[in-house]
Amino acid sequence: MEMDGLDFLNTPPVKTVRFGGSVTETLAKYKKGDLSDYELLKHQLADLEIKDAQIINWLQEFRSCVTQLNKDHEQLIYTILRIPWVGRSQAVVEEYMAFLSNLVSAQTVYLCPCLKMVVSHFTPSMFPLLGPQPYRKQTECYVHNLLRVTVYIPSIRRDVLELIIGRMLKLDVSVSRSDIEEAEEPTEEGLFAMDEEVSADPSCRTTVMAHPVAERLDTLMAVLMAYIKDVCHVDGSLHVESTKEVYRDLLSVFDKLILTTHASCHVQYVLFYLCSFRLALTEAFLDHLWKFLQNMSQPAVLRQAAAGYLGSFLARAKFIPVLTVQACLDLLVSWIHHYIDNQDSSGKQVCCDVSLHGPFYTTCQAVFYTLIFRHRAILENNLKTGLAYLQRLNLERIVMCQLNPLKVCLPSVTNMFAAITRKYQVVFCYTVIERNNRNGLPVLRSSAGGDNMTANTNPLDSFFPFDPYLLKRYTD
Repeated sequence: MEMDGLDFLNTPPVKTVRFGGSVTETLAKYKKGDLSDYELLKHQLADLEIKDAQIINWLQEFRSCVTQLNKDHEQLIYTILRIPWVGRSQAVVEEYMAFLSNLVSAQTVYLCPCLKMVVSHFTPSMFPLLGPQPYRKQTECYVHNLLRVTVYIPSIRRDVLELIIGRMLKLDVSVSRSDIEEAEEPTEEGLFAMDEEVSADPSCRTTVMAHPVAERLDTLMAVLMAYIKDVCHVDGSLHVESTKEVYRDLLSVFDKLILTTHASCHVQYVLFYLCSFRLALTEAFLDHLWKFLQNMSQPAVLRQAAAGYLGSFLARAKFIPVLTVQACLDLLVSWIHHYIDNQDSSGKQVCCDVSLHGPFYTTCQAVFYTLIFRHRAILENNLKTGLAYLQRLNLERIVMCQLNPLKVCLPSVTNMFAAITRKYQVVFCYTVIERNNRNGLPVLRSSAGGDNMTANTNPLDSFFPFDPYLLKRYTD
């Protein structure tokens, strides 16, 4: 039977019927031990097909008796907090927000559950990072306030950081270093510039980035860095336990988002900055990367990323003591020699194949890159002792091995490493470099280890995550 185009029998009834008394009457019965209407009320509130009009009606009643909703009614409040209010009419949203405001004002015990529920509904679509200027200002306030919530509810900090950093990474990879440098004043800095501009007089530098995307990212990085500093310090002194908790949350986000993002330029500096607070954090981060590199159960591409972070962190973090740098180099070089031993004893023909030996080559490059930046620190106190240390690394065996890492590493790294090691007569790389250039050895670049041979100047897809920080607002 149909009427006005509707199938009466197959159309669900419109839910306008409400069972039980008013909220005030139900609470009064509950206080006397009569739970029937109370349980019925919770059941109706939990109905996923509840209508907007009914939600508004109930919320208005709850607001009128909010002073009665103490800790005894925790389960009822949790049922209200699970009402699917997002995506409903504006009237429902406004009434719901009014109820929450009244509730937390009258019953502060529910502040954390209410905040946690609201934050759980934040989605990337509410994060207009790429919008025009008014929206960008709103985003800055949004991020700031979102981080403030985590001060009161530390249990949601990891999720909030993941949301914020995930969106910031999208900004970061959308603009290259060269784009930012081109938009700013031209410089002649190369890969191995030693960051002289960092120590320049800040008063001579504008704090506004010329590139619009870099400007937005810079603003958000400043908010995030300031948050990390404030959370980790109490009255100007480092609070160790709070700092450890922030480190654990950031490390989780690092593993999930930052490490898996190729060629980000700035967002990873949140960990760099945090590690600068305390040597124990630096050592913990290095140990984490080292274990990640060794973990054969991890994908090779992520192990290579971990090696890249290790090398770049050791090279660029001037707050890492020389002894710590040497301890890390000892571990990396020992791992490389062990890898070469295994290849030599395998009985198989060894060839220059990135798809088979990617973590090995990236680790070699990490060692070369670290020595480029830290060799002076190793040698400056006692040249004789420093040279003896470099000789013990047996770099010559690494350079001369059949895997031929100098062929795979970035030419800029290879050439600088060769110049430094020749200067101190540690190892002579130019014989290998000239042979590679003369023979034009192809580098196998195939994920399946097949015959796809291409001449690639960057077969490792290398990037150095802690190359100089180009943003301006936060340079502490």
